[in-house]
Amino acid sequence: MKPAFHESLPDLPIELERVRLRRIEESDADAVFAIHADAEVARYQSRPAMTERIQAEELIARVRAGYDDGHSLQLGVERKADGVLVGECVLFHFHETSRRAEIGYSLGRPHWGRGYMNEALIALIDVAFGALALNRLEADIDPRNAASERSLKRLGFTQEGFLRERWIVKGEVSDTALFGLLRGEWRAAGGSGKDR
Repeated sequence: MKPAFHESLPDLPIELERVRLRRIEESDADAVFAIHADAEVARYQSRPAMTERIQAEELIARVRAGYDDGHSLQLGVERKADGVLVGECVLFHFHETSRRAEIGYSLGRPHWGRGYMNEALIALIDVAFGALALNRLEADIDPRNAASERSLKRLGFTQEGFLRERWIVKGEVSDTALFGLLRGEWRAAGGSGKDR
């Protein structure tokens, strides 16, 4: 059974200044593989870098199942200038009663530092607190990932916890820094990324 909020999903694509958020399609397998096969992109994620294209196809199948059953909303971040898929952002682990979800994101290394993901995340947060009427977003990051921490803080997230040795990926143990953002905080800061 789909969560009730699933019926409130926005029309896609979502057109932004430099990027658009859209559904991820089977035809994106090469781009998804290029993003997730990069060891630098995968370094701080909870799964190892992809090694075979079929892993991208399997990920896309799970993403598309999420569209159907409402367990996640993973969107491609496409650069409008040339239609290149530069990354992905996702809402997942929905807790309907508490109106809570986790937020995640991946950006291809050639596109780091250009503000594409910040633009995309502002729009995704607007969807979370607007159309989906969520009350809280959470982000779980590796505390060594300084760029991700800066991004979350720029968006108004607050570090709320530190979980020791939470992940083991390919034998490497890592901690988690847990961040949270409340709907009221987003609205009080002007929402829609004003002054961000």
